[in-house]
Amino acid sequence: MKLYLNFAFKAKTYVLSVCLLLLGISCKKKEEKQPILAPEEQPTDKLEKLYKEHLVMAYRYLDSITIENSTTSNKEYYVNSRTHFKKSEPILAYAEKENYKSLNAPNLLRIQEEDATDIKINQPIGYQVIEENLLSKTTDTLLLTRALSVTSNRLKLIHNNTQLQFKNHHVLWLLKDAIVRTATVGLSNFDSPVLGMSLEESAHSIQTLKNIISIYGSNFKDKNLLKQWHNELHSTIKALNTDFDTFNRYDFIKNHTNNQLHLLVKTQKDWKVKFPFELALKNDITSLFSTNTFNIGHFSDYRNDTIHLQTKTKLGKALFNDKRLSINNSMSCATCHIQEKAFTDGKRIFNKHQKRNTPTLTYASFQKSFFFDNRAGSLEGQIVGVVTNHNEFNADLVHITNVIKNDKNYAVAFDSLYTRGATDMNIRHAMASYVRSLSPFNSKFDKNINQIETTLTDQEIKGFNLFMGKAACATCHFPPLFNGTVPPYFNESELEIIGVPETKNNKKLDDDLGRYYLFKTEQRKGAFKTPTIRNIALTAPYMHNGVYDTLEEVIDFYNKGGGVGLGFNVPHQTLPFEDLDLSINEQKTIIAFMKTLTDNTSVKYD
Repeated sequence: MKLYLNFAFKAKTYVLSVCLLLLGISCKKKEEKQPILAPEEQPTDKLEKLYKEHLVMAYRYLDSITIENSTTSNKEYYVNSRTHFKKSEPILAYAEKENYKSLNAPNLLRIQEEDATDIKINQPIGYQVIEENLLSKTTDTLLLTRALSVTSNRLKLIHNNTQLQFKNHHVLWLLKDAIVRTATVGLSNFDSPVLGMSLEESAHSIQTLKNIISIYGSNFKDKNLLKQWHNELHSTIKALNTDFDTFNRYDFIKNHTNNQLHLLVKTQKDWKVKFPFELALKNDITSLFSTNTFNIGHFSDYRNDTIHLQTKTKLGKALFNDKRLSINNSMSCATCHIQEKAFTDGKRIFNKHQKRNTPTLTYASFQKSFFFDNRAGSLEGQIVGVVTNHNEFNADLVHITNVIKNDKNYAVAFDSLYTRGATDMNIRHAMASYVRSLSPFNSKFDKNINQIETTLTDQEIKGFNLFMGKAACATCHFPPLFNGTVPPYFNESELEIIGVPETKNNKKLDDDLGRYYLFKTEQRKGAFKTPTIRNIALTAPYMHNGVYDTLEEVIDFYNKGGGVGLGFNVPHQTLPFEDLDLSINEQKTIIAFMKTLTDNTSVKYD
């Protein structure tokens, strides 16, 4: 009996122990089945969420616009949609460059000319098309309906297919692009043609930059730097809350844009970011108006060689001035491009065999296309055109190669500087390298906006503000280059059709059809590249045909609305037709500003 009880006790103890063990295992398993907490939301996730929210609101407001609505209601829907579009802009423009370009393009035909057998002419879409049709006195309902539908669907497509995977250097590039976009196109009504809301819309974009800085706040080791960003962007938004015509753009760029670029460089160091490469703008720029602003490689031929570049530039200068490169030893590059005239020749046309004015070579390197009709894709390519032109060098690449090889000094120089010696490509590279050196950014305006000196007059500053604002010059001549190479990516040099007259009495349209001659595209008749206005005080006469002798005549032409304003039949004119309503004093003020873009003539180009 005692044995049995003892056994029974042990058995119960064992069972109890097993039960406790099983209970423990069961509890452990239950603990393991507890839901796993989601990882903390990453900055890129927050950025994507913010971005998509604005995209959704943008297309929802667009979808609310109907022909049946009142004009007031449709305008309100449009403005709300546009507001969210601009808030998405810093991210959208970086992540979807081509889509952004379409969505924010001017209400002009998009023409792509790859070659004579591949010419695409597309109807524009996007906000500017909607704005001009929705708010005009007469509405093209078919065009408006199509623009609304395609634009909304494009935004939906982007929303549904977006998955941001940004690294820190992407974020800094995004910030830089947005800062530069605001300063160069956001202050000029470039993309707000009817409502004229560019300043307000720029403030929306800057607010998104402020949100991005907050989202990435944990990246900042220097919390004072984070505070500086918030203070700067807050004051920038406040500065943009003003009247378009009286807004001081000069002060804005000098005190806000430049400060933001400085903060960006500090942030790069604080985050310890290493960029994998440089785009059009250098990664460490602190000003838009400096020799350190641009990465010249972005604008160079794909074979561009920077080894011993300074020596190659000096060699290129010698070639630039050598008449032996022409077939009869009568002409060099310097024959038409005279340094004292900012590398122009001061003539309407060089001789009776030419049809077009000699353009300046200063800042010519900062273009993506060359010649007045954009027919060459690089400086090296442009040189081929000059060499083979019967009315210029009238030679060929074999001739210039032989000239170089038969000159002992040249031959030795090329053999020491280039692996393959004096090939035609290397010869053209040396000459192009010299032309690329002709961009000193040392004008009176450059020195003042960079706070090197304080010599600009009130009239000159007002002239810049008119140029960027009421006069709308900067919608084609974009700062800081003041040519048609579009910021902030600088991937395209624009053509414009403005209806230039044959003579200064403005009675007849010039018969030079420009770009049209290349591909015979009807919509390109009279299209010419937008040149720089830097050094414009030295480069008279003006226009592609040298028709105007004075800047007063040039400003008067634009003030009247170009060729259409003069009464010419220019069906595809890209210049606004309306009179700018600039007073004589305002015209003089703009000219005063343009003269401040003259480089220091004491500079020796080498």
